Amino acid sequence: MKILIVDDEPAISDTLAYALQADGFISECCLLGAEALARLEGGTHDLVVLDVGLPDMSGFDVCRALRRRSEVPVIFLTARSDEVDRIVGLELGADDYVAKPFSPREVVSRVRAILRRSRPEWRAATGGAAAPARFAVDEEGLRIAYHGVWLNLTRYEYFLLALLLARPGRILSRGQIMESVWQDCGESLERTVDTHIKTLRGKLRAVRADEEVILTHRGLGYSVAAR
Repeated sequence: MKILIVDDEPAISDTLAYALQADGFISECCLLGAEALARLEGGTHDLVVLDVGLPDMSGFDVCRALRRRSEVPVIFLTARSDEVDRIVGLELGADDYVAKPFSPREVVSRVRAILRRSRPEWRAATGGAAAPARFAVDEEGLRIAYHGVWLNLTRYEYFLLALLLARPGRILSRGQIMESVWQDCGESLERTVDTHIKTLRGKLRAVRADEEVILTHRGLGYSVAAR
């Protein structure tokens, strides 16, 4: 699923893009409303995260122009939390509204919720976006429990395991994992994935030694056993 982020503050757009990529999305960024409308002409994006205060035109104007030709979901970002702004945005056809400052993980959760409602085929493809019952994922706290025990995970271990849990039974290649979990794949090697899988397996076996959770598919990649 491809997400377009339209915001003229690189610190915000880059952080949000990283959080989306870590959750398995493809993200693109642009600074201007006119550029966003041009990119959206192709109809290849699945959701737009749109700042209200852009340098060249209002995010409301972008949404208004977009709605003349597309029903792609829109989440507004704004530095203002005034109720009138929220009402205007929603009346223009926005699907959600987030006031700055915000948690990137909160925005990712909202993106997933909107896509589950608007794209049933995506919900089905991700196994209903439900992790196996033996796991509990706390997206806000960036932590995962296994059989009721909170695992002591590094940042990359969390994102790697969360990525696999969101797609139970689906095989992800090392390249797909690298692209989603590591911010700069160019500076990392695919054996990094193997190393983190090994440490994750050790931590899972420390809780339940009789259960094999992460499966290796030779020549293909890794998956979490569906259950």
